[in-house]
Amino acid sequence: MLGSGVAIYELTKTEIRSLGETTFADQGIAERGDLQRLLREQIDVIAPDTLIISEEFCEWEDSRKRIDLLGIDRDARLVVFELKRTEDGGYMELQAVRYAAMVSNMTFSRAVEVYGRHLEKIECPDDARASMLQFLGWEHDESGYFGQDVRIVLASADFSKELTTSILWLRNCGVEIRCVRIKPYALDGRTLLDVQQVIPLPEAADYTIGVEKAQALRRTVTSDRIQSRDFSKYDVTIDGKLAEIQVSKRGLVLMVAKIALDRLPWNTVLTVLPSARWLILEGDLEEVQFKRRAGQLTAKQGGKYDLARYFCDEENLLHKEGKTYALSNQWTGTAAEDAVNKLLAMLPTGVFRYSKSE
Repeated sequence: MLGSGVAIYELTKTEIRSLGETTFADQGIAERGDLQRLLREQIDVIAPDTLIISEEFCEWEDSRKRIDLLGIDRDARLVVFELKRTEDGGYMELQAVRYAAMVSNMTFSRAVEVYGRHLEKIECPDDARASMLQFLGWEHDESGYFGQDVRIVLASADFSKELTTSILWLRNCGVEIRCVRIKPYALDGRTLLDVQQVIPLPEAADYTIGVEKAQALRRTVTSDRIQSRDFSKYDVTIDGKLAEIQVSKRGLVLMVAKIALDRLPWNTVLTVLPSARWLILEGDLEEVQFKRRAGQLTAKQGGKYDLARYFCDEENLLHKEGKTYALSNQWTGTAAEDAVNKLLAMLPTGVFRYSKSE
């Protein structure tokens, strides 16, 4: 087993006591009824920044094949979860790869339908489309960037050597697959969990070269995609004076947002930049205060806010009516120019102008 030799200890003032290893079966924890259900509600335990959109997904002809949990991450990638409570993981990697292939063509609209049925099943009143857009930080469906990759997360009490060999080979071939060990321990009638990502292993020296080749392959694919996207820069004039040159799309949106918040009512700005695009805190806060308090918040979909996805630097925080605002920096496609043009239409003529840089 991959986890042989691993031990958890309790430290007291009188002794260092080894906790007794146990199994989920011995603790009466069922794979589907307990482990899967609990991880569905707290998926950040094994996969931070993930939104679960379906449980026991089986919308194909063979209903015996079911994805334990299906999610999306903040990069709009589908995430297939395969869970086992056994000590060797079984053949979960083969199942997961099959499932990943079966959902690889899922579109944004299809994902919304799937998520809607999941919300109904768990009796959650949230709107599926609005919740997914908010989670992704999108203002509208940017389907060209949805589901371009599928990630796999395997979670088990342990993993056999045969299984880990297969997984490392798959990773070397460019498959984005991770293993998370969730090992139970017994302590005074309670069940404790040791949760650790075991693959990719930083100490897997025998596979370093292979992993680097796989990463190089993924970088090449990503580069090809990036080259097909629009990375235009803009020159900006404010009140008739040249203010900035070579501004990115996200920077352009931020500059207009600053002008709009200064000269327009907040509710007017919200019609163009909805609340899902902002991280808003009470009080007139400086950068350190803002980041500390924001880091303590829990996002609506669970987990912590990823502050790297917002303009949180001191010079970019916005202040109005006793609140501090951080605008999302996730702007792609035509969404940036659309937002800018809508805000400019509400501002006096000549206040803000922009043109593509040479």
